[in-house]
Order: sequence, then structure tokens, then C-alpha cells
Amino acid sequence: MNPSRQKHAGKAMRGGEQIFNVFDIVSEVPDDHYYFHSPKSHGTTNRALSKHVMKEWKILEENLPDSIYVRVYENRIDLMRAVIVGAAGTPYHDGLFFFDIMLPSDYPNSPPKVQFHSFGYHLNPNLYHNGMVCLSLLNTWHGNSSHMWNPRASTLLQPFFNEPYVGFLLGLARAFSQSRSRAYNESVFLLTWYVAIKLVCRPPKNFEAFVIQHFRTRSVSVLDSCREYANGRVWVGYYCRNGGGGGSSSLRSSDVSVSPYFRNTMVELYPKLIQTFRYCRADLKGTPKKLELEVIINEKPKKEQVIDRGKHENKDEVRKNITIGGIFKMAVDKIKTVLGWGWLGDE
Repeated sequence: MNPSRQKHAGKAMRGGEQIFNVFDIVSEVPDDHYYFHSPKSHGTTNRALSKHVMKEWKILEENLPDSIYVRVYENRIDLMRAVIVGAAGTPYHDGLFFFDIMLPSDYPNSPPKVQFHSFGYHLNPNLYHNGMVCLSLLNTWHGNSSHMWNPRASTLLQPFFNEPYVGFLLGLARAFSQSRSRAYNESVFLLTWYVAIKLVCRPPKNFEAFVIQHFRTRSVSVLDSCREYANGRVWVGYYCRNGGGGGSSSLRSSDVSVSPYFRNTMVELYPKLIQTFRYCRADLKGTPKKLELEVIINEKPKKEQVIDRGKHENKDEVRKNITIGGIFKMAVDKIKTVLGWGWLGDE
């Protein structure tokens, strides 16, 4: 490992005997890469692109956040693969989202081409079921000109977080840090885990061990969140697991509500997640193997309490309520007099 890699060894994920650096160079591009059969954008005559790519690699190696992992290839410097870890506090939490990337021959005059590993799911407004990524930064979506690709300022990743200098990878990460309406969050959470199940079955090459380890280490927390959400104890997307192993949330509230569709779908999804995490060799001891739905009763407003003086056994308490009622009536009469509302009669 070169000095630069050693410098960033702290930004790595450990699992078993492997360390997953956020940035790494692989000798050959895998044949499951979406742009594997595309013509090479670089060559001996395209020195400008090669020089620019080397500069981009340096930026990625030194500035990638812990939530983005990238692999580049010695034999195809115009291709790369990235995975974004869904952010906590969003319906994407704990999910993995993979992208295959190709730099065109005139890069950076033109933005990179990006394909999302969708498995046929339309995850959100930016990510289509066919893998198309719609972002103004990629010129695949109309938007403010300041948000479009800028050859002079835009890169794969810039160490600046303000538009228009944000790189496209950070732009994608931003898309996975949004929470909107209840229906949106419910849909996104479900799709995130349908995608996860597909990823475990067909992990992208060069990330096989990473995928297995990621879901193995987060399995218990994910299953806990499923039970919390389905039973309306926490708003979807806001479950977190504290150091003591218990669940907590910044939005735990008695006002939480979930749709019947979400609850029923979670009942079907939960055992599939159990099976998927077992395949990842997760330790699920003590974790319920079935999602039990609690009965959620929409309570009607409580009626005003009426004390039956004839049946009340405690005469002192009856006398107390009579006294309180008399004081209240006197106070109301006084207010009416002060405000000149004496003409208002009792109904």
C-alpha cells in the first residue's frame, strides 16, 4: 500500500480478513460493468483525458466521504464503479446503491455517463427502473443553468459542497439524504430493501465481499427498524440504534402513522430479509423471525366526563366536583360582566 493509501486507511471498512478502502485501483474492469463493451474513451493519442483522469483519481482518493466507495481500473481508466451507502435519518438508511460510470472521450467538456443498478425498480424521481440517472449535473435533467455540468468547475467529486461546484457523486449522495412525504418515505424504504435482496443474490464484481459484510453487520438494526416502522412506533426513515442495542429515534411520536399497504408489504418482506441476512452469515439470535403486527386503534376523542352524583360512592369527591363546577360558573359569569356579555344566557 502506497503512502497515500496508508494515509486514508482509517476511512475503510473492516470485515473478516478484508479491508475495504473507500478508493482503490483494480487491474481489470469486470465483465458485468454496464459499459464493459463500450469503445475505450482513452488511448495513446488522448493524453489530455488521461492526464485529467489521473487528477480526478487523486481528488477521489483524498476526498471521498465514508459513505461512498469507488473502484477504478488500470486497463480502462475511463470506467469506474461506485457505491453509495444510504444515510441515517432517511428512508434509504443502511441500503447500498451501485453506479457504473464512463467518462466520454471529450471529458470534462461533457459530463460522465452513469448507469444505476436498479434491478428494474424505480427507486426515486432521479433513478429510473431502466437504470437511467436523471440529474441536472449530468445534463440528463432540465434545471437551473448553475446546476448543470460546468467543464471548468465540475468534477467527479469536488471538495466543495455548494452548487455549482459539487461533484456528481456528492450530488447523488445528496439524493439519498432526502425525506419527503410519508407515502414517499414508505415507498423508498420498501424499494431500498428489494434492491438489497437483489444485490446479495447478484453482487457487483469487485464488491462481493463488501456487500455481504455490509448487510451482515447491519442486519439486526435493519430488522429492528422494520418492526418499529410497521407498528407505527417511529416515522419511516428515522430509526436509529444506540450503543446499548436499543432502538431510539429523533422522531418517535404518538402521532406516527403508516399506511395499511406498507404494513402488509412489510409482513411479506420481513422473512425475505431474514433469509437474505442468514445468507450473509448474520447473527440473528434473539431477533424475531416473524413480523408481528400490533393492533393500531384510532382512538376517538374522549367525551367529557360526567359524574353521576346518585351513583358516586365517594361523597367527598362529589362535593369537590360540585364546588369546582360552582367556582367555574362564577368565574364565567364574572368574565361576561367585565366584557359586557351579560346578555349571553346559558343554553
